[in-house]
Amino acid sequence: MSMIKPVLLAGSVFLLPVTPAPAWSQSLDWSEESSLAVSQAVEADTYGTVTSLLVLSGGEPVYEAYFQDTDATTLHDTRSVTKTVTSMAVGAAIADGALALDSPVADFFPELMPFANPDPRKFEVTVEDLLTMSGPLECNDWNEFSRGNEERMYLVENWSAFFWDLPVRGFPAWQTPPEDSPYGRAFSYCTAGVQLLGEVVARATGEAFTDYAERRILMPLGIDALEWAMNGQGQAHMGGGLRLTTQALGALGELYRRDGADILPQDWVEASLAHHAAIPDTPGWEYGYLWWLMPYEVDGQRFWAAAMTGNGGNRVMILPDFGVTLVFTNTDFNTRQMHQNAQAFFETEIVARLQAGN
Repeated sequence: MSMIKPVLLAGSVFLLPVTPAPAWSQSLDWSEESSLAVSQAVEADTYGTVTSLLVLSGGEPVYEAYFQDTDATTLHDTRSVTKTVTSMAVGAAIADGALALDSPVADFFPELMPFANPDPRKFEVTVEDLLTMSGPLECNDWNEFSRGNEERMYLVENWSAFFWDLPVRGFPAWQTPPEDSPYGRAFSYCTAGVQLLGEVVARATGEAFTDYAERRILMPLGIDALEWAMNGQGQAHMGGGLRLTTQALGALGELYRRDGADILPQDWVEASLAHHAAIPDTPGWEYGYLWWLMPYEVDGQRFWAAAMTGNGGNRVMILPDFGVTLVFTNTDFNTRQMHQNAQAFFETEIVARLQAGN
């Protein structure tokens, strides 16, 4: 029996033949019945307001579906999913010799000096600190009282100045300081730091971030349908404002599943997906270079998925051990169950269909 790809357009399902994925010692067991079951579950709102799904096995689509009046040309607002694009641009800038992981980022902002809340530790913040969400400044989007919460950043004009004027974070007795944390880093989710990192790429390369990211990452992947969100100073929202099609999101995942695909160095991809920080209050999850690292089990064996994630439950996930890339887009922004729904889809519809080799 040939494999199928169901594409849901305007409420109708079209079954299109596709080339079977190559054999893997560890594989995804996907069939026509799998496709129909997934479509039925999504239409029943089992996983919230899903707008599109794409499952690639060995680079070939085994399932592609669109819901909620979207189609293959729809540009999806996946919020922080595209933070990882900023990491990709950093990797390109390092490969091009414009940056290094240990580059002090304050050096790129002389016009903003002297910074408010002066502290010598501000001059020690590196590119790697921002890639791992583990810098010393008080910036935490998960804490509404944080001075660096992204909602406060959006209220001011100069987002780079906003970051540098933050105070150094403290560690009360109930929080673990960096020296006692796994990997020697204390994770704190900070959009302002990612925004600044994108500006560092622009200043280091002498090219607008959007132009550089398109030239070095997006265009080589054949991605030309896109939309950048811009702020009042004409800067892109580099902390997650890039709208892309489902297939383009899949191509970004495949770029890392394929070890850089001659666009990024393989050693950069390996470093990006390595474990650099533990995620607090999220047991078992860890963090790479703006990649989330999620453990899962198949046939009693433990594996790691790498994910680009965003508000609404949006995800791009790669499972290198099984040759699988997954795109899950959803519009349940700022809802209680958004990430739980995405995780439930991953575990129920993907992990349950994986087969570990002997």
